[in-house]
Amino acid sequence: MAKTLLCRQVLASEGGPVIIADVSVVPLGVGTSVSAYVKKAVKALDASGLKVLHGPMSTSLEAKTVDEVFSAVKKAHDAVIAAGAKRVVTTLKLDDRRDKDHTMASKLSAIDR
Repeated sequence: MAKTLLCRQVLASEGGPVIIADVSVVPLGVGTSVSAYVKKAVKALDASGLKVLHGPMSTSLEAKTVDEVFSAVKKAHDAVIAAGAKRVVTTLKLDDRRDKDHTMASKLSAIDR
């Protein structure tokens, strides 16, 4: 079974509207172990400058605009292709909440209450 992105950090938001996204980048047909490809995607997401939370099956991102998310996800997707994957499935979910401020940290703290 393919694994995706690994856990690393959560950073606090600087305020204002925030887009929270969840992305997984999965190379297909590259064998049982995909960690070398996942590391490329993780590196690209980390280089994006966005706030990131790597988990065992996906990575969450925090950005000010949808375009920032799309740009980071494209770079992660392209990094896996550049690493030699002939087929890549990238899944993206967006949470664009406009009625109140929210961050990855606030969403996590809501389930700890």
